[in-house]
Amino acid sequence: MEQTIERKKRIFSGIQPSGTLTIGNYIGALRHFPELQDAYDCIYCIVDEHAITVRQNAADLRRRCLELAAIYLASGLDPEKCIIYCQSHVSAHAELAWILNCFTYMGELQRMTQFKDKSAKHADNINAGLFTYPVLMAADILLYQADAVPVGADQKQHLEITRDIAQRFNGVYGDVFTVPEPLITKVGGRVMSLQDPTRKMSKSDPEECFISLLDEPDTVRRKIKRAVTDSDGEIRFDPENKPGVSNLLSIMATLSGQSVEDICAEMAGKGYGDLKTRTADVVIASLEPLQSEYKRLIADKQFLLDTLLSGAEKANYIATKTLRKVQKKVGFAPRTLK
Repeated sequence: MEQTIERKKRIFSGIQPSGTLTIGNYIGALRHFPELQDAYDCIYCIVDEHAITVRQNAADLRRRCLELAAIYLASGLDPEKCIIYCQSHVSAHAELAWILNCFTYMGELQRMTQFKDKSAKHADNINAGLFTYPVLMAADILLYQADAVPVGADQKQHLEITRDIAQRFNGVYGDVFTVPEPLITKVGGRVMSLQDPTRKMSKSDPEECFISLLDEPDTVRRKIKRAVTDSDGEIRFDPENKPGVSNLLSIMATLSGQSVEDICAEMAGKGYGDLKTRTADVVIASLEPLQSEYKRLIADKQFLLDTLLSGAEKANYIATKTLRKVQKKVGFAPRTLK
C-alpha cells in the first residue's frame, strides 16, 4: 500500500533591508526562525523592492541586502532547509503585483494605516509605490501559495487585504491562490521604545530608542541605562502604570526564559539601576552568538551572494508556476502553442 507523505505547510516572511534590525525584530521574529524552518516549508525574502518606496542610497541598499542575508543565516537559518533570496531577483513579484493591482480597490488602499503614516513622514515623496505597497506584499505572499504568514499586531491589516485580494480573484477564476492565515508571534513578542515605552520599538526611531542587533555591549549598556522608567522605584510588572519598567522586565523574561514573576521576586527591594544592569547583561549574552556568527559571515560576501542567487533560483521555480497559472486565467496570450 502506497504511503501518503503529508506536505509541510508553507510560510512566507519578508524583511526590508532598510534601517537597523532591533531586538524587537529578534524577539518577535528572528529567534523563532530555526524552529519554524523545521516545522514548515519556509521562504524568507529580503524585500528590497518594498524598500525603495522611500528614497535609498543605491550602494547602501546593496550593502544592506547582504547584511540582512548574514543576519538571517546568523539567526540559525539553513539554506538547505529553507529559501533565502532577494525580492528583486525574482521578477514574478512585480509581474503578479500588476495583475493584482487590477483586482484591488482604491478605497481599500486609502484605508491602509501604513500609507497614512509614511505619507506623513515623507510628505515630499508620496509616490504611487507607497500607495500600492500592500498589493506588492500580497503578490509576495500569494506567489508561493503560502499557508501562513508570521505577523505582529501592526501587520495584520496588510495580511487582511492580501486575503481579500486572494478571495476576490478566486471568486472570479476558481481556486488559484491559497488564502493565507496569520501565524501570530508568541506572547512577549512586542518590545517597546526605550525612550517612549508606550510605543513599539522601531528601527526608524532615533538611535537611543532602540537596541540594534549589532550594538556593541557598551552601547547596549548605555542605551538601557538611559531607558525611561518612572519615579516610584518599585520593580513590578504593570504595563499600564509602569510601561518603562514593564518593558525591561518583558525583554529580560523573554530572552532569559524566566517568568516575569520570578524576576520580580528576585529583584524585590532592589532599584532601577540593578534592573537595568541585569537587563543589559541578558541582552548582551543573548545577542553574542548571533553577532559572532554575523561577523564571520559578513566577511565572505561571495558566499552570501551565492546563497541569495541559489535561493532566487528555487524561489523563481515556485513563483513562475503560480504566475503562469494566473496569466492564463486572466487571458494573456500563451508563450507556446504546445
